[in-house]
Amino acid sequence: MYVCVCVLSVRFTSCIAFFNILNELNDYAGQREVVAEEMGHRVYGELMRYSHDLKTERKMHLQEGRKAQQYLDMCWKQMDNSKKKFERECREAEKAQQSYERLDNDTNATKADVEKAKQQLNLRTHMADENKNEYAAQLQNFNGEQHKHYYIVIPQIYKQLQEMDERRTIKLSECYKGFADSERKVIPIISKCLEGMILAAKSVDEHRDSQLVIDCFKSGFEPPGDFPFEDYSQNIYRTISDGTISTPKQEGMRIDSKTTVGKAKGKLWLFGKKPKGPALEDFSHLPPEQRRKKLQQRIDELNRELQKETDQKDALIKMKDVYEKNPQMGDPGSLQPKLTETMSNMDRLRMEIHKNEAWLSEVEGKVAARSDRRHSSDINHLVTQGRESPEGSYTDDANQEVRGPPQQHAHPNEFDDEFEDDDPLPAIGHCKAIYPFDGHNEGTLAMKEGEILYIIEEDKGDGWTRARRHNGEEGYVPTSYIDVTLEKNSKGS
Repeated sequence: MYVCVCVLSVRFTSCIAFFNILNELNDYAGQREVVAEEMGHRVYGELMRYSHDLKTERKMHLQEGRKAQQYLDMCWKQMDNSKKKFERECREAEKAQQSYERLDNDTNATKADVEKAKQQLNLRTHMADENKNEYAAQLQNFNGEQHKHYYIVIPQIYKQLQEMDERRTIKLSECYKGFADSERKVIPIISKCLEGMILAAKSVDEHRDSQLVIDCFKSGFEPPGDFPFEDYSQNIYRTISDGTISTPKQEGMRIDSKTTVGKAKGKLWLFGKKPKGPALEDFSHLPPEQRRKKLQQRIDELNRELQKETDQKDALIKMKDVYEKNPQMGDPGSLQPKLTETMSNMDRLRMEIHKNEAWLSEVEGKVAARSDRRHSSDINHLVTQGRESPEGSYTDDANQEVRGPPQQHAHPNEFDDEFEDDDPLPAIGHCKAIYPFDGHNEGTLAMKEGEILYIIEEDKGDGWTRARRHNGEEGYVPTSYIDVTLEKNSKGS
């Protein structure tokens, strides 16, 4: 019964709405993938390339700044060296002058010593003047390079870095806009997806879902009739006046209350136990409505089998004619046993169909009669109350009351098995259509090339496989037209 409810739930409006919402979510997710691809190419990829270019350019500008700073440091070292050299020569010249003055004032010094000190003074003075000139030149050069460094070179490098950062900011702005444009492009489609979800939610019809359950599981039983008044005082007050309320004693009017209550409880098996019982060939153990459905289902299956046997017979006859016209292709007599077997199967199937149609006519007649009696039950209630047949019908004469076989109502709850028998066959695998198939004949299932179907019955040697679509539609398809994959743990289940 659980499996039957699961299969039936596919037809519920709530489940159909859920499937539609899933389809809309699939489209919605597709649009998100479009946005992700657009972001990857237009935003992320462009940012990565531009970031690499910015790193290269920034590295170049910083390298230029370091070179300028190194050149300025070199100029400062040259100026400092010339300054120290000039300072050292000046001290040497002062020492030479002091030595010359001391010797010149010394009366004991020779003229040669004085001349030598004078020459040394002139030499140191000349070297000091040269270092002075060199220091002045280096100082002037350093001051110029320093001015150029701080007023031209470094500002230029900072300006280039600033322009680079401004271009980076502009690029970010363009990427932000590109992201917004990517989202804006998919907004109409996403809006349609959301509208589809809302429409799917509005399409849920609780009354229709309830009616589906009722149509699937209704039993066709009628509620039990009213209990008659049984007067046990007739034996005590035999001389009572005619005006006193009394019920004449009649044979057949008394009904066993235990039996009636048992029937009523049996029909309400949903709230009690469900005893199991053997299933009968004519499904007489089932409620009328479920019995009618089961018989109709069996007749349809027999008709499909008969159509298959008929097609096989026609194919054998055509093949036999071909063999008779062209003996080199085969022996016509070899087809006769198969043809005889097919004819025998056709006769057997026709008899089965006739027998089940008779049972179906009986059930439909009882259902129609019960419907007619239901309309007139209010008028004849006082006359017919208390006499109920096993099918739930009423008669005017107690002696004409119809009694069914005992086993028919020994287990009034056995129609629960019907819900399990109505379950569709479980899928034992799946298949993919290699070629398209029109499926014009009754019992066949049309399919498109590449369509995926469920396998519910294997090929039994006749070249046909029973399959089912996702929507529950079933039928036979040619085995040679499909690629079959069977489940290991489902085969034979």
